[in-house]
Amino acid sequence: MEGVHTFSKSTLDNYHISVMPSEAITGLKVKRDGTYIDCTLGGGGHTLEIIKKGGIVLGIDQDSDALKHFRAKLSFTNNKAVEGENLFLANGNFKDIDKIAKEFNFSLVDGIIYDLGVSTHQLREKERGFSFGTDAKLDMRMDLNACLSAKEVVNTKPAKELYEIFTKYGEEKRAWSIANAIVRARLVKEIETTTELALLIEQVRGRSKNSFDRTHPATRVFQSLRIYVNEELDCLKESLPKALNLIRKNGRLVVISFHSLEDRIVKNFIKRKEDERVLENITKKPIRPSLFEIEKNKSSRSGKLRVAQKLI
Repeated sequence: MEGVHTFSKSTLDNYHISVMPSEAITGLKVKRDGTYIDCTLGGGGHTLEIIKKGGIVLGIDQDSDALKHFRAKLSFTNNKAVEGENLFLANGNFKDIDKIAKEFNFSLVDGIIYDLGVSTHQLREKERGFSFGTDAKLDMRMDLNACLSAKEVVNTKPAKELYEIFTKYGEEKRAWSIANAIVRARLVKEIETTTELALLIEQVRGRSKNSFDRTHPATRVFQSLRIYVNEELDCLKESLPKALNLIRKNGRLVVISFHSLEDRIVKNFIKRKEDERVLENITKKPIRPSLFEIEKNKSSRSGKLRVAQKLI
């Protein structure tokens, strides 16, 4: 397989750490020869667990890197996944789940899972420009073929539009001050890197005087840019009704979200379909990761898992 030799087993195993894998698989109620769609393949953790239980999976990811790494991982690991038999992989956005499912003959399935947000790999790879923890070019595109990058947003949008992005998608309280600071700074020099943007935001917001608050001042702005660049909330809103149409009676929908905006969309969707007697809400309160999991994988700490079962 092309490119497999360039990856080490440890690199592939740590590509992305799936959050609440046991809880997610339990929520799906995986059955032998059942069909499932993993809308966010990532490192394939959830997909491989489904296959271990005897399920057949269509794994979707808009990041071509994820598919490349996962195919390489299959050659290193002792698993029962065989592409073309119990595993099918698609490069695409889950907003098009209906078209992708039709293409792979997954027209009616027993369960669908979403593990939302940015992957471990995307945060760790400096070239992707997702994190202020490393100095890199501002990018933040999950789909490497997409046109709009964070750099373009930061350097071309007027202050009012930046304010709206930071407020709507990051719930940033100092959004107006930060937006104006960005516009002033780019008059002198284009903002090109994650470090330049993070330092600028820190100058506006300052560091928290609360010793227990270790959140970086740029966290909410970076989150808002990532969500805006990748149209994450709009894609989720568009995808959920399509996913529901693909799930057969008694099938399960499992969604893991990582911030309040995503969770609100999922919660409201399940509530609306519960009122219409289309779904049964299995998790009255979202499932949270255990303290043990958080200790092992700190990025899991904000995860919320919701499960619903289709009634008709």
